[in-house]
Amino acid sequence: MKAGVHPDYHEINVVMTDGTEYKTRSCYGKPGDTLRLDIDPKSHPAWTGVHRMIDSGGQVAKFNKRFAGLGMKK
Repeated sequence: MKAGVHPDYHEINVVMTDGTEYKTRSCYGKPGDTLRLDIDPKSHPAWTGVHRMIDSGGQVAKFNKRFAGLGMKK
């Protein structure tokens, strides 16, 4: 390995969305820093199977308004 070209690899704390913590090694921050996760395997829809529609910028509302008449007729 060349000296001075690789980042510092040290221990940090990771806090999951439910509050559980664990230590891991990373290049993130400084030794002992805490990384708080917004999304992790316990809360992400890809792993939980629970999907929510998040309306960012009114796109879902715009879609629903545009295609409201295409639904199944009862």
